[in-house]
Amino acid sequence: MKDFLLLLLVMLQTSCSSNSRCELGCDCHGDLKFVICARGLFDHLPVRVPPTTELLDLSDNNISVIPERSFSKSRKLRVLLLQNNNISVVEDGGFSQLEFLQKLDLSWNQIFTLTEGFSMGLAFLRELQLSHNRLTGLDSRSFLHLDGLQRLNLSSNRIRTIQVRSFSSMSTLRQLHLQDNHLTALTSGIFSMLRSLEVLNLAGNQISETDPGVFKPLTSMTLLNLGDNQLSSVYFKTFLNIHTYSTHILLEGNPWNCDCDLQRVFRKLRTIQRLFLDDYYNLSCKEPQVLRDYLLMDVDTELCIAETVTVLIITVTVVITVLAAMVMGERKRKKKKRGKHWTQQGELSDESDY
Repeated sequence: MKDFLLLLLVMLQTSCSSNSRCELGCDCHGDLKFVICARGLFDHLPVRVPPTTELLDLSDNNISVIPERSFSKSRKLRVLLLQNNNISVVEDGGFSQLEFLQKLDLSWNQIFTLTEGFSMGLAFLRELQLSHNRLTGLDSRSFLHLDGLQRLNLSSNRIRTIQVRSFSSMSTLRQLHLQDNHLTALTSGIFSMLRSLEVLNLAGNQISETDPGVFKPLTSMTLLNLGDNQLSSVYFKTFLNIHTYSTHILLEGNPWNCDCDLQRVFRKLRTIQRLFLDDYYNLSCKEPQVLRDYLLMDVDTELCIAETVTVLIITVTVVITVLAAMVMGERKRKKKKRGKHWTQQGELSDESDY
């Protein structure tokens, strides 16, 4: 009993000592390695964060600005949680002292732009959460220093444009989440250098156009989600250019124009063994009007066969007509030449009579 009371006293003293070195409104645990300041009513970053801290939870507060060199006394941080604040500004070098940071959560904030200085010092970051912010565009400076990033979540922003080489520094990236943004087109070059990317989620945008070579650099991709966009047609080469061992593609929720061209594209895609159209049997037609709400798989392909036969007949007819015209032209030319020859002989005969 005496030993138990002694142990309890030591634990109480340790706890009191830990909390005495914690910012008011925070709880410190695990020899000051875990500092929980969530829901602490902070409108600025706390000052008294133990230098031994490895996890700092500042979620659900009212912080609005991350000043330059904010974490100069917390260099051992590995996890920093800042979700659900009111952050609109991250000054250049705001995280530059966090060379060991592996996870940064900035989701559910008000961030509208990412400057070159945003990613300074984050070369070893593995996961970056930026969902539910106000980003409208990405360029080559946005993630310049994130050399080791493996997971990037940019879902539920307002992203309309992605410039070429926006992700060029992230050759180790494995997951990229861009769902629920405002993208309308995918141009070649925006995913260049993402050779390690396995998951690309583009669902819930407004994409209506895709360049044939846009996915070609993604040689490790296993899942491509293009569901719930505005695709009415697609080039066969767009998916044929995906040179992976196995890729699953999701396309449900697009307003497909089920003409013969689209049917041919999907018929050919389904023969490619490395590509898996997981929701093919759920794809429905928006156009033409007569086929609206029909499943693509149920559309009568005989119509396309008939169209093909018609095109062939027209083509053959045109070819025959052209050949006939050429033959007739050649005959007329020879006949004219023969007539001219006889005329010349007649003139020579008349001259000899004199």
